[in-house]
Amino acid sequence: MKAPRPAPGGAGNPRDAVVTGLGFCLPGGAEPVFTAAQVWDIASRGRSVLDRHDSHYGSVHLSAGQFEERLPDLPEFFSRHYTNAHRYGLVSLVEACADAELDLAAGDLCEAAVLVGRGSVDANVDSYLTLLGIDPDSATTLDALELFVAAEQAVSPSDVAVVQGALTRTVGPCFTVSCGCASAAVQIGNARRLIAAGETDLAVVTGVDVFNVGVIQKGERLLRGAQRAYDAMDAAGMPDLLPSFDSLMRPYDRRADCVNHGEGSATVIMESREHAARRGAHLYGQVLATAMTRDGLANPLAADHTGAQLTRAVRLCLGDRWRIGQVPYINGASDGGAAVTAMEANTIRELYGPDATVLMSSQEGCFGHHGSPAGCLGLALTLMMMEFGEVCPTANCEQPADGLPFDPVPGTRPRPLHFDHALSFNYQIGGVKHAMLLGGPDTI
Repeated sequence: MKAPRPAPGGAGNPRDAVVTGLGFCLPGGAEPVFTAAQVWDIASRGRSVLDRHDSHYGSVHLSAGQFEERLPDLPEFFSRHYTNAHRYGLVSLVEACADAELDLAAGDLCEAAVLVGRGSVDANVDSYLTLLGIDPDSATTLDALELFVAAEQAVSPSDVAVVQGALTRTVGPCFTVSCGCASAAVQIGNARRLIAAGETDLAVVTGVDVFNVGVIQKGERLLRGAQRAYDAMDAAGMPDLLPSFDSLMRPYDRRADCVNHGEGSATVIMESREHAARRGAHLYGQVLATAMTRDGLANPLAADHTGAQLTRAVRLCLGDRWRIGQVPYINGASDGGAAVTAMEANTIRELYGPDATVLMSSQEGCFGHHGSPAGCLGLALTLMMMEFGEVCPTANCEQPADGLPFDPVPGTRPRPLHFDHALSFNYQIGGVKHAMLLGGPDTI
């Protein structure tokens, strides 16, 4: 898939944060997808790979053999206690390193920053409850040791960072950020700052989340049972679309009426331009700027439909160096929810004015609304779109909603567009509104 694109000699700043590797462990139907080429094959055609049994959900279906093939030498004493979050995060990291031509065994990541974004704690619950329910006095010495290892690896959101740090044997920064669906995007911003400040030359950023389908479905039933009381409340700013599996999610479509969830992991390798040039790395592009804000509302589940703080985040991101007119494409984060679509639409109106011709598409419908991986996946897809000169369609959008101030690229075919600047959006309900400005390898 990758055409040779070496780091350009003398172009840009040596401390630019460039992207040199992409790796995944995402739903692909019967089999997971691991590589940039596989992800592009799905997203560029607007395909949905959500399971369609009793519900719509993006399941990874990673087999033990697929995991062991990629990580054959892990100490079994630790690996037998891995949750799916551990497995997905490790696989996407290994795939990203292979894509970037970095050798883990040779110690290429021993000084890397290993940054993880986590939104859901569903993968941690079983380990937590097991530890909570054990009687220490009745446990054998061996059982106590096994439970201790399982708990230390899996009862906190730092779970994946712990095992990734051990795999890379890094002595560099290694930490987790948890702010919902914006988590990995925030970590991309942290990686950029660490590289710009000279604190590291290499950063591995992973977004990984796993959801308990039973918990989501139970929560949905509870919410629907409480709908009458909910409607009677002063619910200004409350979400007006509850999570659902009843039909297929359709961002920006006039029939949008639900959100489908998914699971998985996405990893990006970021380096200083200088470091990438020294080893002749392929450059996908660069992270030019990031910014985050919050709506400032007292309601912890609220979102401001006006998009005022998302607009502010974009303007902070652009600063005095770039103009919004230089950005013909935005990778949106709509999950099919009316509140998110309204926020994005109002942001576009404010930024571009009434005669906007900008394209904005979302690939959430391909793999499901999967939380933290969205930040890394949005970056990866946007840079691939720049590289190929094509904009991926909005998955499952066939009949665009009336009044959208942007072209959502409906259908199942990519739209030709050659561009050097793009924005990528990510959000946390009640929390962070994140904007990321991306550029091609030579963008100054």
